[in-house]
Amino acid sequence: MSVQSTRRSNPVHGISCGRAQRERILGQAGSPDPVLSALVAVIAAQIAEHCGHRLLKCRRLAMGWTVAQAVKATHDFVEQECLTSVGLTVRSWKDWEAGQPPNPDYQDLLCHLFTTNPVELGFARDYSPAPPQHNSPHWNTVRGDITLSEGGADHAGMGPQTMEVEETKRRDALKFAGLALTAPAAAAQILQQAATEAMEFTRQAEASALGSGTLDHLDLAVTEFNHAYSLKPPQQVFGAVLDYRRKVDGLLKGKHTHPQGRELLAFAGWLSELLAWLAHDLGDAHTGLAFANDAFIHAQQAGHGQLCAWAMDAAASINLYEQQPGKALAAARKGLAEAPVDHPLTVRLHAQAARAAAAAGDTAGFTADFQAAEDAYRLLPPRSPRRFGMDVLPLADYALTSYPATSFIWLGQAEQARRHAEHALSVYESAPETSRSPSREAIARIDLALAHAQLGDPDDAVALGHQALDSTRIVGSVLGRAGDLTSFLARRYPRQAAVEGLRERLAATGAAARPVARP
Repeated sequence: MSVQSTRRSNPVHGISCGRAQRERILGQAGSPDPVLSALVAVIAAQIAEHCGHRLLKCRRLAMGWTVAQAVKATHDFVEQECLTSVGLTVRSWKDWEAGQPPNPDYQDLLCHLFTTNPVELGFARDYSPAPPQHNSPHWNTVRGDITLSEGGADHAGMGPQTMEVEETKRRDALKFAGLALTAPAAAAQILQQAATEAMEFTRQAEASALGSGTLDHLDLAVTEFNHAYSLKPPQQVFGAVLDYRRKVDGLLKGKHTHPQGRELLAFAGWLSELLAWLAHDLGDAHTGLAFANDAFIHAQQAGHGQLCAWAMDAAASINLYEQQPGKALAAARKGLAEAPVDHPLTVRLHAQAARAAAAAGDTAGFTADFQAAEDAYRLLPPRSPRRFGMDVLPLADYALTSYPATSFIWLGQAEQARRHAEHALSVYESAPETSRSPSREAIARIDLALAHAQLGDPDDAVALGHQALDSTRIVGSVLGRAGDLTSFLARRYPRQAAVEGLRERLAATGAAARPVARP
């Protein structure tokens, strides 16, 4: 015989009696809202004792639900907790209350719904010893309330009024906890149920839908994507990174622990930061800035200041290429507020700020910010930090080497620009073959071409422009700077056939971007 089919010998009361029991007990407990699970358990036990219903029905009546409301609450709970959908109907629920036990999956769901165990719903028997009864003289039953006896309050220095106030405080405290019920045994049941709830709170805090290797897999994937950025065309990498970004978003919406949540937020930020650069390389500034902002927000939520700074580094570059120096400067400053002072990223962000000042025509601002970048560089520790296994010092080196040439172009100081561009180009050309950066070399050649154009040498400028377009890694930033070169040449030397030839070649080149490093 199943546990559910066991019947009581005493008469079964109507449901109105169960509802009356519920209202009485809630009134004695001070009509709490919401009603604690422990109090619901005691109401259910009282209905079972007084009315004779099966335990599942008692629990439903203790909740104040009709059968239809109980079915709807179950479906709502399944949706809220992202559980597997169920086909529960009113007919099924009535069958359960009539004594036909649900299958194990539904038993587990109902225990989850009512935050209880199979014994409390009549699905199993409890063979453990009964809880001890209170025999202490300090406990007394008065009109259905559990209070402390007057003798228990008779402390030194307490008069009758003081004792009455203390007595009232105790009763209020007990009611607040849901203990103002019928007997000491009921109070013990509440405390036992509360312990069960505490264990459930702990279980939920540790519950996670993430597999044991999910976070390790994400770390490996983000590492590989960062390496692929330097080796594969951005249009190819973008799709793969976006797919993983969507996967992480799904994991964030699922069940995970708080520490896992912080790690997932950080992975979301790293993927969005990379997507910002890839979108920039593909010539889509709007998408790039959207992902840079997304990276910053997720990094903030993860408490990852360095990632916030990386996101703003991307935003600064994208805004500069969009001819928004004010926004670029604001992004650089925002990043500097988060970046570690002894990190190469701080050098780079100071250099970004200097470049933004130059784009705005602010010579003094450029000088001050670039000096800050050089000062920060001298304070770097002997061992350079790494980002997903890669040394980040070259990004600071590039900023100090290449940004001055671009900045002096924008400031109209052609001779200074020529000197810095020649130095940058020689540095890049002398690098080992395995660490050469064709896109950086291309931008250095464009800077040098612009310096020659400003100095009145269009032939060398055009030749350098063609060399830049010969690069094996053409990204959006290279195309953008090449556009600056051809526009300047067309304005300064409008009747030069060589200039028109360079413009036609640039138009035909398109956006075949295979970046090696961030510009």
